[in-house]
Amino acid sequence: MTLAEKIAYIKGLADGMKLDEGKDEVKLIKEIIAVLEDVAYDIEEQDEIMGEMQEQLDAVDEDLDELEEFVYECDEDFDDCDCGCCDDDDCDCCDFDDDYFEVECPSCGETICIDESILDEGSIECPACHENLEFEFDDCDCEEDD
Repeated sequence: MTLAEKIAYIKGLADGMKLDEGKDEVKLIKEIIAVLEDVAYDIEEQDEIMGEMQEQLDAVDEDLDELEEFVYECDEDFDDCDCGCCDDDDCDCCDFDDDYFEVECPSCGETICIDESILDEGSIECPACHENLEFEFDDCDCEEDD
């Protein structure tokens, strides 16, 4: 039995008692029942809104799962390999692209996979702590003369 049905039952009981409408107590009971009806209506409306919000939240959660899968795809490539040779640079059995690099965020320790285009840009925001990570590297392979 829903809350609205219970309140309707109470209203029916009060009406069936054939109470004297002129008494103050009867007026009070009828007003209490009217307020209970309003509260039940508001609760039912809030339940509907919460159901809609839950559906929207589930959709956002699914979208976030897809986004995480896309962003962290290279980490999964390492995790999915069972060959035992992926610690080596010369792993030929995996589909892992050699153009990706793993970088550890100095602030939070999150491992981030980046590609050469991000290195060329010079910086990226850590997806975990939002710290700006800057990359500097020297293209010169020459040895210094003393």
